[in-house]
Amino acid sequence: MKPGRVVALVFGVLIALLAFGLVAGGGALTWAHATQRDADGFIASPTYRLESSRYALASGAMDIASNAADWFPEDLLDVRFIAERADSEGVFVGIGPSADVAAYLDGVAYDEVTHLGRRTDIDYRAHDGGAPSGAPADQRFWVASAAGPGAQSVTWDVAPGEWTVVVMNATAGLGITVDFEAGARSSLLLPVGLGLLIGGLVIGALAALLIIWAVRKPAPAPAAEEAPVPVAAAREGAYPAAISGRMDPDLSRGMWLIKWFLAIPHYFCLAFLWAAFVILTVLAFFAILFTGRYPRGLFDFNVGVLRWNWRVAFYAFNPAGTDRYPPFSLADADYPARLEIAYPERLSRGLVLVKWWLLAIPHYIIVGILTSGVLWWAADLGGGEGAARLGGGLMSILVFIALVVLLFTGRYPRGLWDLVMGFNRWVIRVAAYAGLMRDEYPPFRLDMGDDDPTGLTSPVAPPPTGIIR
Repeated sequence: MKPGRVVALVFGVLIALLAFGLVAGGGALTWAHATQRDADGFIASPTYRLESSRYALASGAMDIASNAADWFPEDLLDVRFIAERADSEGVFVGIGPSADVAAYLDGVAYDEVTHLGRRTDIDYRAHDGGAPSGAPADQRFWVASAAGPGAQSVTWDVAPGEWTVVVMNATAGLGITVDFEAGARSSLLLPVGLGLLIGGLVIGALAALLIIWAVRKPAPAPAAEEAPVPVAAAREGAYPAAISGRMDPDLSRGMWLIKWFLAIPHYFCLAFLWAAFVILTVLAFFAILFTGRYPRGLFDFNVGVLRWNWRVAFYAFNPAGTDRYPPFSLADADYPARLEIAYPERLSRGLVLVKWWLLAIPHYIIVGILTSGVLWWAADLGGGEGAARLGGGLMSILVFIALVVLLFTGRYPRGLWDLVMGFNRWVIRVAAYAGLMRDEYPPFRLDMGDDDPTGLTSPVAPPPTGIIR
């Protein structure tokens, strides 16, 4: 790929990530407006059980555009606070200027709520003192307040300044336990959500144009014949997505302990490449849906990402079969690990709607067990009083066992090698199918060993040289 196209691809991916963030944010706001509001239009927090053995519960000072130079539009946001005691005694909830609240609570024993997380994730800061000078409802500085038995609700049109929320017994008595809920309402929620969505789609379209230009394949010369596809179903039942890998004959015993660190530059590159892979797959989805073809430039790029990823995995940990540093390239290379996927001339427009999420579910379960996320178990410790959660994909566990054997014996167990290669072969076939690259359903079988049934083979690695092996 020419340098100009690489730069365009990088900028296209970065812009696409920005577009994705805008669309996600806009979608979340639009979804919240449509589904999360109550009958009064408020989006409410969970209900928290707030408890204090002192005279009051108070929030920290909330600074809302308190500086004169700060701009804060009127009628932007309404907030609502609801406090309810379980008994028949009255409760007070109020919002007031922080300076006045601080003067009222000066010398009073109260708890400041410093953190509200999950329903039971609440932090307090204790302030020592005595009783308040009078009932909270008698104070004149509250901008919004309510007092009485049962649930008390306060709604306030947010204004600039520093404000504090206070919950107390209506009689200013000692000890208080309430169920507390906060909510917010804004007339700008839907317009902002739709604006972010539209802006994200426009920026995404620009990113798509950049990416398509960067990865498009030049038209061949008229006299040139199309090169044969490097992967074919050489044997009956061979799947047209293939990997191969050859273990180094002199594989280092302990190099695998640091290869994950040496591969960090590749991880950085792959983070951007995988972002581009996802975006291009979405573009390919619509291209297949409307034309029945996977654009060749997008296909070659995505195959290159899978190829790059396979080489890094082969080197760094899974199956850690070579000490030879992988090349920074999307193209096929003279390397002990190879990957090819045959380009399909036509793809089903109907299958593209269901194969990547519905039809592939059985394979997703199996791949989840092989890679990570699904295989979890717990081991009881100390007679069941504690538990240690252990987890990891089956492939990672088998490779780790093989590498420990290599470390102490100098031999990589051949049976484990063949099995892990078969697992990786299964994963790449599912990736090709779910990535919309092929319509053929992946087989439920292991094709173990170095070479793929398609005939794809890897070269024998030469002896590694240099510091990075």
